[in-house]
Amino acid sequence: MATDPLTSVFSALADPTRRAIVARLARDGALTAGALAEPFAISKPAISRHLKVLEDAGLLSREVDRQFRVCRLKADALREAEEWVGRHMALWESSLDKLDALMTARDDKEKSDGAD
Repeated sequence: MATDPLTSVFSALADPTRRAIVARLARDGALTAGALAEPFAISKPAISRHLKVLEDAGLLSREVDRQFRVCRLKADALREAEEWVGRHMALWESSLDKLDALMTARDDKEKSDGAD
């Protein structure tokens, strides 16, 4: 079953280890798979599986440089997710602004009714 790209990105980012890998690549740039594995208390095959999930989601690319596998963050997939979240945040903020206006109007009415 094929999954749409945005679902793949959110699914990949649902795991805290993968989020940490993405954050590290964003901060430090290209790193070898071995360097990415260092801070984690998990096996190298487990890190390799995490990298494969991120690669399949379009979040990173891996290339061979001599005997090393170098990983690079691919920002396009993150931008797409950011745009999706941004659109939905704007809708929520608009709804919350409307709710705030209604609550303020109600409070103002109650204050004016109580002043009589």
